[in-house]
Amino acid sequence: MDDDQRLRRLRMRSWRRGMKEMDLILGPFADGPLADLSEPMMAQYEALMSENDQDLYLWITARIAGREGGPAELAPLLDVIASHAGARLRG
Repeated sequence: MDDDQRLRRLRMRSWRRGMKEMDLILGPFADGPLADLSEPMMAQYEALMSENDQDLYLWITARIAGREGGPAELAPLLDVIASHAGARLRG
């Protein structure tokens, strides 16, 4: 699979999570900073797509609020997503 196909697939999966709140967090992230992630972080993002939406929501919103949330190995990626989502919320 080439890079464009990979990004298109991840964008679609980010916008169609099943939980509207996660669509609104991950969709804009996938449309923006996702393409700039390093290969290891991109692989983590792909793995993140298999996580439960309720768990992801708690992990990311905790990080937006400045608290720890989620598995330690995903912390850098969760921080990037939370930073993007938090900036959008603050306007």
